[in-house]
Amino acid sequence: MADQDNTKSSEEDVSPDIKDWSKQQVKEWTLNLDGVDDSVAEILFQQDINGHSLLLLETSDLTSMGVTFGPAKLILHARDEVVKFMKENPASCTNHPGGPCKPYPFCRFHDTHRYIENSVLDITESGASDLIEPCHEYKAFVNVTDETRMGKFTYEVIRFASACMNSRTNGTIHFGIGDRPDFIHGQVLGVIDEDKEAYANELKIAIDACFEHKHKQAAQTCIKPPRFVGVLNKNWTSSDKCVIEVDIVPDTAICEENFYHALNVDALKAKKKGKKVEVNAATKSKHLFVRDGGSSTDLLVQPKPEAKVKQFDAGMAKLSQLRKQAEEKHLNVIKSSTQGSRLSRMITGGSLSLDKSHFQEYVIVTNKSHPIQLESLGFLVELNPTAVLDFDPDSAKHGLQRHYEQQSTVHANLPVEYKITKGVQDIAEDLELTRGTSWVFCNGGIEDESPSDIDQWLKEKGASVRDVVSFLCRKDVLPNQRFLVVFLLLSTVNEKMDPLVETFITFYQELKGTEQILCLCENEKAFTSWKDLLEARCGINISDRCIYELSFPEINGTVLSLLSENRKSKRFLPCGGGSKVLLERKLERSLDTLEILCVNQCERGNEDKLQTEENFYKGGKVSWWNFYFSEEPGSTPFIKRDMFDYIIDTVIPDLCSLTKACVLFHLMHVPGCGGTTLAMHTLWALRHRFRCAVLKNCRADFVKVAEQVVKLLMNDHKEQFPRVPVLLMLDDFDDKDKVFDLQQLIEKECAKKDIRSKTAQVILLNCMRSESPVPIEQTENTVFIGNNLSDKEQRLFEEKLVEIEKKHRNAETFYGFMIMKKNFKSEYVEGVARNTLKSFNRNQKHAQLLSVLVLLDVYCKGSALSISLCEEYLDLKPKPFCGSVKVEEGFGKFSPLIARCSVQDKVVFEGVKFIHSSIAWHCLQELTKTHNVSKADVTDFLLTTNALYESTQGKDKLLRDVRQILLKRYHSVEEQSQFSPLIQDIADETPGQEEMVLKNAAKLFKKDAIILQLLARYYYLKKKEFSEAKDWAQGARELSKDSSYIADTSAQVVKHELKNAIAKYKEEHISHNQLEMFLKMGQSAIEAFKEAQNLAKKESVQRLNAKKDNNPFNVSGCLGEIQVGVLLIEVLVKTPIFSSDNVRHDILSEVLSGGIKLQDVESRDKWLSKHRGYYMILREFEDVLYNLKYRMKVNFELLENFYVNLGSRFGIKDSREQGIQNELCRCFDHYAKLFCKTDSAPLWKKKNLSPLLKLHLARQSLEMQKADTYSGILNCLTNGRSSATIENIAKQYDFVCQTNLTLTVKEKINFIYVNVVLSRVRLGSPLLKPYQTLVQHLRQILHEPIPLSDNLPLYFIAVALLWPHQNFSSPEWTGLGKYISLMRTAYHSVMKEVMNGKRPVLHFFLGKKQGYERLVHLEEIQKCKTIEQDQFASVWENGKIWKEQKVKELLCRVTGEVKGDLILADTCMPNLKVEVPPVFKSELRGHSQGSRVSFFIGFSLKGPVALDIS
Repeated sequence: MADQDNTKSSEEDVSPDIKDWSKQQVKEWTLNLDGVDDSVAEILFQQDINGHSLLLLETSDLTSMGVTFGPAKLILHARDEVVKFMKENPASCTNHPGGPCKPYPFCRFHDTHRYIENSVLDITESGASDLIEPCHEYKAFVNVTDETRMGKFTYEVIRFASACMNSRTNGTIHFGIGDRPDFIHGQVLGVIDEDKEAYANELKIAIDACFEHKHKQAAQTCIKPPRFVGVLNKNWTSSDKCVIEVDIVPDTAICEENFYHALNVDALKAKKKGKKVEVNAATKSKHLFVRDGGSSTDLLVQPKPEAKVKQFDAGMAKLSQLRKQAEEKHLNVIKSSTQGSRLSRMITGGSLSLDKSHFQEYVIVTNKSHPIQLESLGFLVELNPTAVLDFDPDSAKHGLQRHYEQQSTVHANLPVEYKITKGVQDIAEDLELTRGTSWVFCNGGIEDESPSDIDQWLKEKGASVRDVVSFLCRKDVLPNQRFLVVFLLLSTVNEKMDPLVETFITFYQELKGTEQILCLCENEKAFTSWKDLLEARCGINISDRCIYELSFPEINGTVLSLLSENRKSKRFLPCGGGSKVLLERKLERSLDTLEILCVNQCERGNEDKLQTEENFYKGGKVSWWNFYFSEEPGSTPFIKRDMFDYIIDTVIPDLCSLTKACVLFHLMHVPGCGGTTLAMHTLWALRHRFRCAVLKNCRADFVKVAEQVVKLLMNDHKEQFPRVPVLLMLDDFDDKDKVFDLQQLIEKECAKKDIRSKTAQVILLNCMRSESPVPIEQTENTVFIGNNLSDKEQRLFEEKLVEIEKKHRNAETFYGFMIMKKNFKSEYVEGVARNTLKSFNRNQKHAQLLSVLVLLDVYCKGSALSISLCEEYLDLKPKPFCGSVKVEEGFGKFSPLIARCSVQDKVVFEGVKFIHSSIAWHCLQELTKTHNVSKADVTDFLLTTNALYESTQGKDKLLRDVRQILLKRYHSVEEQSQFSPLIQDIADETPGQEEMVLKNAAKLFKKDAIILQLLARYYYLKKKEFSEAKDWAQGARELSKDSSYIADTSAQVVKHELKNAIAKYKEEHISHNQLEMFLKMGQSAIEAFKEAQNLAKKESVQRLNAKKDNNPFNVSGCLGEIQVGVLLIEVLVKTPIFSSDNVRHDILSEVLSGGIKLQDVESRDKWLSKHRGYYMILREFEDVLYNLKYRMKVNFELLENFYVNLGSRFGIKDSREQGIQNELCRCFDHYAKLFCKTDSAPLWKKKNLSPLLKLHLARQSLEMQKADTYSGILNCLTNGRSSATIENIAKQYDFVCQTNLTLTVKEKINFIYVNVVLSRVRLGSPLLKPYQTLVQHLRQILHEPIPLSDNLPLYFIAVALLWPHQNFSSPEWTGLGKYISLMRTAYHSVMKEVMNGKRPVLHFFLGKKQGYERLVHLEEIQKCKTIEQDQFASVWENGKIWKEQKVKELLCRVTGEVKGDLILADTCMPNLKVEVPPVFKSELRGHSQGSRVSFFIGFSLKGPVALDIS
């Protein structure tokens, strides 16, 4: 507005181009210039200077008009700035401004409202309306200097304020809001000023100076302090600009009927121009300002001022009365709101409790937050939203995300991460949906993602955010009708193109309505704007889904009040000595793989006791509430199983005494006998002494689990000495190797965190189902719970039943409890199954689902169907509020057989499972026997019903479970090792139906190479249809080209085809055609197995480098090639060329060894004419034949090396590999029969045999006894060889070494091994070389050139024999470190391709005695404790074997000094220290660098290692 007191603003339109300005507009523009007197503006007006002529003016023109030089320069500079601004900001200077926006709420100072730069206030400058609605005045506040800024501010405020007070109207003056002609009317510009306090101080001084003394207090009250409203950039990021606003509130109680003169305004006006004017009588003039339209007018400068003032004075009483009435009317508008109760119902789906909310997940959509809002949004943390779609680009810096992250865990994501580029469940798992809050930055703000302006957002980011919404609304991601989308409007939405409007419409479309949408608005204005925009865009009224009459503090309090006392209370962990430490919410949520059991678990809770007990007794999984309720007064204690006290009093204390960082014991149990309940009861009882937790998902990333377990261990321990161990329960693992993997990773994490404790810090309680009901023998680390109660247990169940029947009316349906109470009697379970299934009808949907649950429960432990799937299949049509139909009702009379459960999968979801494995098994039998529904029928239904695999939660798990029941084999019984129990049972129950089942499986799993592999195996093993098998195998290979297991199947098809063809051929001799066919098959199989071997080695190296996959080397390719060799030998032996006599047998051996060419055999064949056709065929396969022995030998040695020198991850041999080794022995017998035995053997007894022939026979004999390799010789100690056999081997090696004819380094080394082995079997044998002689022999070899292939065995035995000891010295001692280094290098070179998932076997240990007796073999240690092999493995794993007195007497304890991850071991030589790594790095815990330790030493091919460090 114009600054002249009596001049109104021009009402004409202002051109955006300066050349189009009128002379009046030029005058108004000049009046606003700081440092330019009003008289100058009048000169320009009188000279008819318009916009066009203004552009042509120069300094000389202005001075010639009478304008002095200084103002002339200021005018021209200001003109040039306007021109420059218009060029740089054309959008600000045209009729295309930013969107409309609302002014800051009147007379509020802590509101969250902010302006967006270049947006336009949707109100105009105005005069009084209803006196309450404020009038407005805009000041651009540009072109001001530091000297003129405060003068202009105070001058404009005093003018405007006195005008409002005299007009009795509320008003707001805005600084930083543009006006014509320079800007769009109401355009938000903002000003930059850091000294905000100065404005308030200067305004107070100005009020005191400009109002009469009697009115100073009233003016100070009516004129509110300056408010600084933030201005956001167009892309919603924060800027350093603000709009300065001053509110005027002339309340009747203050102003009464007074009117207010403004004094000293001329002084302020002069200050505004940058001039200093003293206030005196000459300048102390009076002004009487009133609002006149959109400007302030001074009545005292109007024509006939006395009349104007008199008229004004006469109307003051009436004006004051009107003001008073307006105030009263405004105060009477009080709403009677019910929105608190509406919010409670809507946010819980009608349950009025967040603990029991109908909604399982929440999604938040929000925009720009204000700092004062953040403290009122605590309810978001309690909602623990699945996802937050945040449109504030500053959220991570100083907004809602930063505030939330201080209290809970978040995963920052960009919308592009939600795009479906792979499996939906895989994406959900990567995003960790349902395990934490995914914070989606929908308008940039992270990872250099720049924000977009409102008008550009839809084009630049709209599609990706639409992907987010579509993903979250999928039925296989979040539970159908059980998640709520909350639009949290922290800033007012004014524009129809606002991203929140677009996002709402997308949710509206995806959810097909607003029933799952809730909008929270801070005030009614925000709500009205939001409602109007949505109604305009999509024609819906959102009012009934909005809360707008509650402030955010009120919303926060209302939502928090819906929490139980248990949810609101703090949770504590034990901290040693009876003390406790707070478990912070953020920490607990960050440990998302663990369910943590606190010392005050369940306290102050409001769980339904009867319902909780009922769920458990029916067969549902036990919860912590069951234990809590059993401890309440009046309840009988929770039933203690017989093993409970043993675990608490014996097992746990024993484990705590061990020195390993992580120890474990196995609780093996028959399904349904209470194993999991016993494990959880153990945790409950120990929660005050241990930090107890349960692993939520056995498929979780073990690296992450290990990190979180150690984080739990170290919580609130500033030092590295934790006082309370972690007791971690594992459930539903199907492979002990996985448990060992986790144990090793926890050990590594403890070492990484340098946890210094000499006792166990993490105890793994592995609750694992037994595949057999036959009791497992109890070991040091294994407890077994079977399906047979003791008398004491039966008595406890009888007592508990009395209590149950008093409290529950339907105790007869508590099948889980009753089965145990009946001591697992099959008659009872069979009766339950028969009676419940009486009404079974295979055509009814709920019966079909039940049969699926039965089948899955029998053949796949941990199986479940999602609630969403059941609802979809049963057409239950759930609604997004409580009281809609429950899934249990959909199962009708079968509902007592199912129970709800929470399923921890890629996405956490709620499901249903069968209540008891015994009932499931009997139901499956009942379906077949009574209802004619076979296992094949149910399986076929499961495989062919597409409705089961539509987009619902749990789809991936169901597919995985189905896949498992088809594939999972159990190798404990030979009969079942070829196929899964389900396929085997189908084949037994309905022969032939298994083929249909498998073909349907292939249709369901079209892209699954393992399923196609299963078909191939079925056709070559069962059907003997090899052509069909090849097709399936080829299909599998195309899907998985790099898998050694798939490649092996292709080879196995050919091998079995060859084996089958040979078995069918009953003739004595092989025909030409048959020979050619057999050799072709053999060649093809060999090539295929070679490829499988190469892939297996590649896989093993990749796993080794990745350090995450401990699957061992796949030996099938090596074994398969050996088996093909045996088959080809069988074929060739029946060929007339090689089957005529004994000599021919030797010829075959030579040909297959490559020693004789077929041409030579052919040239000497006296039956050549008869055999010519055979020779022609054989020559086609020369490469195969000449290399047959070599290839078989290579594979025998590789596998022998693998099985003898590599064992379990605890350094002992793995007993589970015995089956393959038995097959190897069978094959070797065939090999040895041909290659290691000649029918000329009797010639050995003849004295005139040549030395070379004798040497040849000796070597053949050694090979036949598997004594031609160091691994074979070492194996003599464990494979039960008699001392006589070993002495015979020693005798033959003595002969070989004495002849010294073509003696190899390998044989020299083997000679040493034979003597060491013999010494361990029969120390007094006359064939045993003196220890000194053997050592001297070793020294000689060490000084000879050594082939690379012999490095490993040589340096291993050298280190073992040359380890320094008293009463014996050797110059080679000084080279001990070098030998160890060379041995380790050779180990990695030789074993790299096969050592993954294995640990080198400890062949010997350092003993106390001298000579040979210094080397103690593992068998000798095992004899110190008379227990079975499995039990020995147990005490070996947990380290208890080293505590045995006999072992201590046998082994030498070595001392040393800790250095990093190693120990510098002392020797009898003062200057010789040897680096020895520990078998378990965690054993160095508690030993600081440089500390002294003692330990036992074991010798492996990887070097000496330290055991039992103390």
